[in-house]
Amino acid sequence: MLGVMSERPLLISSILVHAATYHHDTEIVSRTVEGAIHRYTYAEAERRSKRLARALLRLGIKPGDRVGTLAWNTFRHFELYYGISGIGAICHTINPRLFDDQIVYIVNHAADRLLFIDTSFIPLVERLAPQFPGTAASCC
Repeated sequence: MLGVMSERPLLISSILVHAATYHHDTEIVSRTVEGAIHRYTYAEAERRSKRLARALLRLGIKPGDRVGTLAWNTFRHFELYYGISGIGAICHTINPRLFDDQIVYIVNHAADRLLFIDTSFIPLVERLAPQFPGTAASCC
């Protein structure tokens, strides 16, 4: 008897691995910020999330680093959630409906190393960027 309930750790990334393994051809459907419908499978989502995870590692993101997202609920945000968590970093979602000073406080308090934004938030982030010392922004 092993003495533990599970033989593997319970990780967020294991949810996507399970979906890609057992439901690989199941479709994920979302609407993009631009308005188009985007369709792809769990297998494709897992591949893209892992590719994103490797890119984050190349950018110097390490386990425990906070990566902020200012994004709508699209396939890109889905991939960010799993890609960031998959390397042990913290996916820090930021509510875009907050006031500017609240967003600035939250980003700075979290000490986000990187901030991913949807293109619809470019004007907001350009306005607030001078108040984000040490945070790099990237459009998703």
